[in-house]
Amino acid sequence: MNTSNPPAALRDYSANSRILYTSSLAAGLGAISAVLAWMLLEMISLCTNLFYFQKWSFVDRDPWQAGRHWWLILMPVLGGLIVGLIARYLSPRVRGHGMPEAVETIVFNGGRVQPRVAILKPIATAISIGSGGPFGAEGPVIITGGAVGSVLGQLLPMTGSERTVLMVAGASAGMAATFNCPMSATLLAVEIFLFEWKPRSLVPVAIACVTAGAVRRLLLGPDSVLQMVPTGAPVYHSAMLGALVLGIAAALVAAGLSKSMHFFEKMFEHSSIHWMWWPAIGGVVVGLCGYIFPESLGVGHSVLQQLVSGDAGWKLLAGILVLKSLSWSFSLGSNTAGGILSPLLMIGGALGAAFGHLMPVMSSGAWVLVGMCAVLSAAIGAPLTSAMLALELTHNGGLMLPVLLSCVAAYAVSVLVMPRSMLTENLSRRGLHLSREFGADPLEAILVSQAMHTSVFALPEDATRKDAADWLRKMEERGSEAWSHWQRLFPLVDSEGRMTGTLTRAQLIAAARKEDLSTPLAVDANRHPKTVSPVSTLRACAMSMAESKLTSYPVVSADGKLLGILTITDLLKGRSQEAHRESDRERVLRLRWPFGPANRAKGSVIHTEPITHVPSPQELDESD
Repeated sequence: MNTSNPPAALRDYSANSRILYTSSLAAGLGAISAVLAWMLLEMISLCTNLFYFQKWSFVDRDPWQAGRHWWLILMPVLGGLIVGLIARYLSPRVRGHGMPEAVETIVFNGGRVQPRVAILKPIATAISIGSGGPFGAEGPVIITGGAVGSVLGQLLPMTGSERTVLMVAGASAGMAATFNCPMSATLLAVEIFLFEWKPRSLVPVAIACVTAGAVRRLLLGPDSVLQMVPTGAPVYHSAMLGALVLGIAAALVAAGLSKSMHFFEKMFEHSSIHWMWWPAIGGVVVGLCGYIFPESLGVGHSVLQQLVSGDAGWKLLAGILVLKSLSWSFSLGSNTAGGILSPLLMIGGALGAAFGHLMPVMSSGAWVLVGMCAVLSAAIGAPLTSAMLALELTHNGGLMLPVLLSCVAAYAVSVLVMPRSMLTENLSRRGLHLSREFGADPLEAILVSQAMHTSVFALPEDATRKDAADWLRKMEERGSEAWSHWQRLFPLVDSEGRMTGTLTRAQLIAAARKEDLSTPLAVDANRHPKTVSPVSTLRACAMSMAESKLTSYPVVSADGKLLGILTITDLLKGRSQEAHRESDRERVLRLRWPFGPANRAKGSVIHTEPITHVPSPQELDESD
């Protein structure tokens, strides 16, 4: 007989020494992801030079710097055609913008990624962006780093949860290296990828992001991605009100972008054209928009820097809000390779710059920063990540108040107007449902002693099969009502109430029907049953039942005395209390007039003590 989870074994966290092992692996993953991010940025520069300048060079250039030529319209088409061929003949997993694919792999595929994705995804992305695709590099780096972590987890003997942690560590480290934002990447993992808040996952992910940030400084330098004059002036209340309004507007813009992108996705899915040609068709729109508005081509970090510097005119803002949004949503709907974070930041920055003409004056580029993080927060449903990204992209902490307010406001409105975020809409249409909410399990808050049955029919340890036959006869006399009783497990106890074994209802019936009725029931009993402690949580018992396939456990004290029985139905009490907590509305406090008569309660409160009595065998007739 064993007692699960004695009081001394209960802990705040479930982590064990394996966290040190996964953390050391995550540190190596962080360094690898940083190198992969650097390699992808170099590949994008090379492809851009090959497509638009016909040079073998790794110099960072924008496609629109090549001038405006009619033949440049064909470059995105050519890039989309190559991506389609890679997806058709090598791996279809190279399509998409990375983050939804990462979520799908984590939640539904057990963190398993094909090794070829780690190689083909950055190649397809470099070709897509280098040929003028209006995407960012962060999404593909996320899925590439995640693929490396997944492959490592598949090569080593690890649990499914540990494999998932390694995948998330590699994915988050990829973002940390791309944007030089280790804290934002860690928050992104918590808000989007992990679907839990546990030391076993948070610690390795944070270590991977810090390592990626450190290696990134060696490869690309310590400077922030966007250069911005620090905000030293105080932020007044009128600006805070403006940030609130901008956050609401950003949520509506994000909802429109999400709907347009998924509209184009449906349009392609319902077409009779093979999906291999979709990226090339998307490249047609990218090329036309790029010919009209060249700044819509490529990642556009220089354009984003121009917005932050406060040098944006209305022509640039209109081009970003209309043509950049159109080319990005259409080409992304064609299922080509590319990321969404950088385009969302640019569109949000243009929205903030446009609103800045109507808002109270803050420092140069302040409204751009507020707008870009608000749109990102609403689009992907990650307000803390977006707010921290503003600080890490610019090293400007003076705008944290309006940025945080705008991000939270955008997030609040987006969850009301968008049933699904930009990351989960496609998964939902394919029948893969997931919830973005997570909290403490209500079964953790209830102990076995609060949910168990205490009115239990227990047999003495010297009971014989004749006692079982008498029980069976009385049950058959009572009919169906007796057989519907909850108890399916019957303990054997000694004279002091200590449990010595258990019989299931089937075992008890089988013993009652045997010929030798003088044989003790202990012969037919399980002498070493699985038991639980009264101070165990219902969650621990639910996990134990899932592993053992048992639906009833005797509840035994530390000295072996029987206290009751916990059934699988009792586990619903925790869920029931949570449902009442969410739905029942009641007034807890009532105000009294200072000079009026005291309000007297119409009823009385009855205090009860928990029942701990275990019925004796003589109480058989009353147990039902």
